[in-house]
Amino acid sequence: MQYGAQRVSDINLSQVRKMFEQASPTAINLALGEPDFDTPKHIIDALKNALDEGYTHYSQNKGEDNVILTVGASEALYSTVNALIDPKDDVLIPDPGFLSYREVVKIAGANPVALKTSAENGFNTTLDDVENTVTENTKAMIINSPANPTGSVMPKDEIKAIAEFADENDIIIISDEIYEKIIYDKKHYSFQAYTDNAVTINGFSKAYAMTGLRVGYLSACSEIIDEVLKVHQYNVACIDTATQIAATEALTGPQQCVSDMTSEFRKRRDLVVDSLYDMGVECIRPDGAFYVFFKQDNPDEFIQKALKEDVVLVNGNAFGEMGEGYIRLSYAQSYENLQTAMERLAKIA
Repeated sequence: MQYGAQRVSDINLSQVRKMFEQASPTAINLALGEPDFDTPKHIIDALKNALDEGYTHYSQNKGEDNVILTVGASEALYSTVNALIDPKDDVLIPDPGFLSYREVVKIAGANPVALKTSAENGFNTTLDDVENTVTENTKAMIINSPANPTGSVMPKDEIKAIAEFADENDIIIISDEIYEKIIYDKKHYSFQAYTDNAVTINGFSKAYAMTGLRVGYLSACSEIIDEVLKVHQYNVACIDTATQIAATEALTGPQQCVSDMTSEFRKRRDLVVDSLYDMGVECIRPDGAFYVFFKQDNPDEFIQKALKEDVVLVNGNAFGEMGEGYIRLSYAQSYENLQTAMERLAKIA
């Protein structure tokens, strides 16, 4: 008997998780995109107080006007795609891009279409990329800036131009902005500043080191929110009540923790990139997030050698065809661990 539904028969499990499971207990894991910082104390205190005060019951299944609170940004993405996309619609997804995009579109029965970006443009999505990829069946495009796996940050003029193009062609922009606050030498711009035809997806996992608390949100015009709410309501009903209190404290409380984490990420980025340069390895210094995407002639061989040195990496082809010949390294590890990891990688470079 075949138990799997047809629509999930060719869904791929995460290669990032597969690499994580292969690692030895002593390995330095540069595969997983999870900040190594503790959740800031004032946020934890708010969570504890919320539990003590009895915030353990149902909450509203929505949020404020034009906002839905979700079980992390992952659920925001899933609910948005399944609410707005019909089977056989085309959805443009960044290539290289976060591996969930393709699989969520496939679960909805739609067609993921690779929106290819190049190293020459710093792996940023451009209007030319969109115009060269769009089809007559394109219903939406997913864009991620700052980006996983490349750390690229889109400039204002491209965001504005793509927003105008989407308006002219009735294409919905699903903008994943989960790394919005982890940005170094550039400024973040949101598509929703230039069009109502966009869904902004964000959350607290990365900027506030709250990955395990699973709280995210999406923002859109009321017409889109009304549709997404239908999927969200029958999928999760509502998110954890106490974590909403913690998330409110994260937004309204002291922001020095975010500045401190971002400053430390910058130091780690420079350590990793400079170390790769010293090894003669080609890469682009990322402007945001906490990933370095570096070139290798034989990524599989390099990754296996790295595993033997107790360093875990991810093949760039997990993120799309344009990731072929690249490796993703997450520097969401302590500076000391990264120093050790780079010393180990230098032996095999």
